[in-house]
Amino acid sequence: MTQANLYIGLISGTSVDGVDCVLVEFDGKRPNLIASLFKPSSAKLRERILHLCDGEEITLKMLGQTDTSIGHFFADAATELLEVAKVPASAVRAIGSHGQTVWHQPDGRYPFTMQLGNPNIIAQQTGITVVGDMRGRDMAAGGEGAPLAPLLHRNVFHSQNVDRAVINIGGISNLTVLPREGACTAFDTGPGNVLMDYWIDKHRQQRYDKDGAWAASGQFNLGLLNALLDEPYFSRPLPKSTGRELFNGRWLESRLGRGGMEIPAADVQATLLTLTVTTIVRDLTRYCAPQEIYVCGGGAHNKTLMSELSKVASDISVTSTASLGVDPDWVEAIAFAWMAQQTVNGEKIDTSAFTGAREPVFLGGIYQA
Repeated sequence: MTQANLYIGLISGTSVDGVDCVLVEFDGKRPNLIASLFKPSSAKLRERILHLCDGEEITLKMLGQTDTSIGHFFADAATELLEVAKVPASAVRAIGSHGQTVWHQPDGRYPFTMQLGNPNIIAQQTGITVVGDMRGRDMAAGGEGAPLAPLLHRNVFHSQNVDRAVINIGGISNLTVLPREGACTAFDTGPGNVLMDYWIDKHRQQRYDKDGAWAASGQFNLGLLNALLDEPYFSRPLPKSTGRELFNGRWLESRLGRGGMEIPAADVQATLLTLTVTTIVRDLTRYCAPQEIYVCGGGAHNKTLMSELSKVASDISVTSTASLGVDPDWVEAIAFAWMAQQTVNGEKIDTSAFTGAREPVFLGGIYQA
């Protein structure tokens, strides 16, 4: 391991369940995962983040304190990761910290995206240079600021011999189209786990549906599915990205309320899983014809979801990115470690095919140790 190639990636995703941490060495295009760690968020911190994501009135004090709290939380996670790896902070060239998205609004007169987790605190507490606020520069160049993880997909998973698609199923799902020839593209297809997580938390006080077992116990409801699919986002042209500010509990409850629907809770969960699969497959059909599909993110562990995806895409190989040598749990964190490497090396990245940015940009600001 050499300092020139050693980086940390940190991200807390749409599920708001904790921070994914990776220590990575880059050998050419291939990332070498040296150590990984998931640090769960406290119930109190998660509650505050979800409150911010709801878009209700808040105080500047709460916003600032949450930004600071997440900064300390991320710094602690990075320190724990180095202890697990038995690697000194001095051996790491930079940390790529995505932070925690609390609002993403890429349209309108003043588009913006907000990720909390003060990078100044992370740099000061760890003694390691931090690259943060990676989405902001892309938006300043006219991009959506998301999705960015597909940049790594393009760099690592592209093949000159076969057409591929990579599906990241976290809270939100995004699709990366990797044709063997021609332009790659990527975008958010819509909900991944976020609505299923909300529903099982409401009815069973569980953070997620392990293996999709509860969804498997129900039957999807066609009327509800059609009500859910009647969402303008799904037919929006590219580029496009979304998050909790659209797909949340209020969005689901409003559609459940249409026509006075009274549906068993397990059937709602089954329908939400069907929604995730349906929107992904629709976009696969619309934008590409892959011979191989690779899944990463938490959804790769949802056996019911993977089974349904395989059934619908029956003539296509569907597996996780583990088949390509990268653990599906850590792909996104590795992506932000990779972006940190590009930025500290002075490399601009062309995000135009994914976010619509007008020109290549440096992704993130550098906070020197």
